[in-house]
Amino acid sequence: MRGSWFRIVAAGAVSLFLFGCVTRSTYQALEQQHADTVAERDRLEQHAVRLQIERDSFEQQFVEAQESYEDERVTRTALASDLQQVETKATQLDRDLEAERLARVAAATALAEREAQIASMQSTYDELVTDLESEVSSGQIQIQRLKEGLRLNVSDDVLFASGSAELDKIGRDVLVKVAGRLAELGDFIEVRGHTDDRPIRGTLAKRYPTNWDLAAARAARVVRLLEEKGVPGDRLAVVSLGPNDPIASNDTPDDRARNRRIEIRLLPLDDVNANPEPPASPDADAPPASPGDADANPKSAES
Repeated sequence: MRGSWFRIVAAGAVSLFLFGCVTRSTYQALEQQHADTVAERDRLEQHAVRLQIERDSFEQQFVEAQESYEDERVTRTALASDLQQVETKATQLDRDLEAERLARVAAATALAEREAQIASMQSTYDELVTDLESEVSSGQIQIQRLKEGLRLNVSDDVLFASGSAELDKIGRDVLVKVAGRLAELGDFIEVRGHTDDRPIRGTLAKRYPTNWDLAAARAARVVRLLEEKGVPGDRLAVVSLGPNDPIASNDTPDDRARNRRIEIRLLPLDDVNANPEPPASPDADAPPASPGDADANPKSAES
């Protein structure tokens, strides 16, 4: 009995001893595992902190990138607008340059044409002075170069009998000479009638009530003769100025005789078409050809 109890007690002691040994080993293992777990947790927490820092940094970079993108977009839009404006200005500049080039070409062409007209007028002036040398020398005709053409002044005393609008023989012969030269030209011809300032009286007033009427009738008679001698009618015009464009004072018989005249103006046809208004009074005209001018340098009479 006592032996059995001893065995039981011994067995229990052995079991207790064995049980105590396993528990310590496990405990130590658990303790180590716990330590490892804590260390891993600390490592993971540190890693999480680093990740959070990196995440915050990435978020900041993302925000900055968005802001930078928006700034770039605004800048790009502004540059596109500026580029459009520059292209528009460049296109307009090209148009302006082309217009200026065309204007220069047109101006050069017009200048060349004008120089040709001036050369033609110079030639006409020389030829008329030569053809009418005796009439110019005797004072029957005055020939002047104007800025816009030529002017022939013929005294009414040469062309018409007193108080008449019919050409006398001497006047007709003079105008026939003039017509022969004018028929060869391409200029517009304006015939202007002038009178003195004395009112028309007597029987003449029944036909020509005013100086306007008499000046117009005499100018029209000259135009009819020019047309009869081959000057095209579409290059002819009649203008009556009556007493309103005197070249002398009307205070003496000689001055009144100077004012009674027929003026034949030669105008470049292009100028007449471009500016149908009557030419201005010849305040700055060249002096008339006088005896001996036919042999002089005609450029001295230029306006």
